[in-house]
Amino acid sequence: MSEKEVSSERNRLKLQVDFSRRGFIKRSGYALAGTMLASQGVLAVNTTPQKVRIGVVGGGFGTSFQWHEHPDCVVQAVSDLRQDRRKRLMQVYNCRKAYNSLEELVLAKDIDAVAIFTDGPLHVQQTIEAMKNGKHVISAVPAAWATIEQAELLLDTVKKYGLTYMMAETGYYQQSTISARKFYRQGKFGSLYYCEAEYQHPGLESLYFQNGRRTWRHGMSPMHYPTHSTSQLIGVSGERLTEAVCHGWGDDDPILKDNVHNNPFWNGSAMFRTNRGNAFRMNVWWKGAHRGCERAQWIGDKMSFYTAHPNGVGAVIIRSGKQMEKDDAGFVREAPKFEQYKQPHWWETDMLPEPLRHNSGHEGSHTFLTHEFVDALIHSRRPAIDVYESLAYTVPGIIAHQSALRKGELIKIPQYDQKT
Repeated sequence: MSEKEVSSERNRLKLQVDFSRRGFIKRSGYALAGTMLASQGVLAVNTTPQKVRIGVVGGGFGTSFQWHEHPDCVVQAVSDLRQDRRKRLMQVYNCRKAYNSLEELVLAKDIDAVAIFTDGPLHVQQTIEAMKNGKHVISAVPAAWATIEQAELLLDTVKKYGLTYMMAETGYYQQSTISARKFYRQGKFGSLYYCEAEYQHPGLESLYFQNGRRTWRHGMSPMHYPTHSTSQLIGVSGERLTEAVCHGWGDDDPILKDNVHNNPFWNGSAMFRTNRGNAFRMNVWWKGAHRGCERAQWIGDKMSFYTAHPNGVGAVIIRSGKQMEKDDAGFVREAPKFEQYKQPHWWETDMLPEPLRHNSGHEGSHTFLTHEFVDALIHSRRPAIDVYESLAYTVPGIIAHQSALRKGELIKIPQYDQKT
C-alpha cells in the first residue's frame, strides 16, 4: 500500500470510528495540561465523565483485570469461543452482552477498545482484526509469536491504523520493578552496569494438554516467552538489547521431539549486550530442580537491589561502603553496606485511582496495567508499554532462541524504536 493510500485509509478510519483519540478528548472536554506521562514515572489519576467502552476477549486470564472497577471504563461486551468462559466473563465484569468470537465482537459500533487475552500465537492476527475495525488494543504477552516477520507485521499494523497498542506485561508494574525504576530515576544505582532476570516455571507441562488435546503451549520455546524478564531491565533503564548469545537445555522427553514449534529445549539461558555496552543475563526455565519465581537484580557501582529469592532470602539493598575490611584472603576492600528492604505496596498509593488501590495478580501489577491503558486512551498519549517497548521486550527472545538452535552463536537483534 502506498503512503497516499495509507494516509487516506487512516483518515477514513478517524472519521468512521466513534472513538478516535482526538475526538474522545474533544467530546470529554478534558484538558491535557498537567497530565503526567507514565514514561516520566508518574501515572495520571485524573478521571473524566466519558468512559472507555472496552470488549474483553479470553475467559481465562482475561478475567483477572479490573476494567469494571476503573472510573473511566465500562466493559461493554465480552467474548470467548467457549460458552462456560463467556459466562464467567459476564459474571466477573457484570456485563450483559457476549459474542461468540473476537471476529464478531470487533464489528460492534459501541466498543472503543479490545483487551485480547487469548492464545499466544493468535495475538498479532487478532490485533490486526481489531484495528482494521477501528479498535484500540491491549494484548497479553508476547506481542509477537516466534518470528521477526510477526513482530514487523504488528508494528506495520499499528503504524497503518494510527490506533493505540499496549502489551499487558506484568513485569513492568511488579511492585519491585516500580521500586527499581524509582531508584534508577533518582540516580541511586550510580552506573547501572549489570542486570539479571529469571522466570522459572517448573511444571508448566501441566498446561500442555486440555481434555486430552494439545494446547498452544505444548512444547513452546522458553525464549519465545521472554517479556517477564526483559521488562525488568528495559522497563527500568530504557536500554535496548542489541545482541544475544543463548544456550538451551533439553532431555529425551517426547514433548521435545514432537511439538509444532520444533523446539528441543526446556530451558534457555541467554546473555545480552545493551546499546550502552552493559550486560544483561536472562534465564527462562520450564523444567528442573528449582523453585518457581519471576524476579530480578540490578547491580550498580553505588547501589544494588536484589528482589526476594524463592529460597527464602527477602529483598535486599547493598550500598558501596566506606569502611574498610579484609576478605578471607587477607586483601583490604571496602565493606559494602547490607540492608533488608521492605517492599512498599505501590498499589496503595495515589499512583492509581482509589477503586484500584488493592492488591491484584502478578505482584500487584494488574491494576496498574488496567489503569495505564485506560488513562492513555483518555489522555490521548502513548502508553508506557507501547508497540515499540513491546517489541523491545519480545524480539530479543526470538533472536535468543535462534542463537540456542545454533549452539550459542552471537546474533544481532533488530531494533524498532520510534524515530524522534
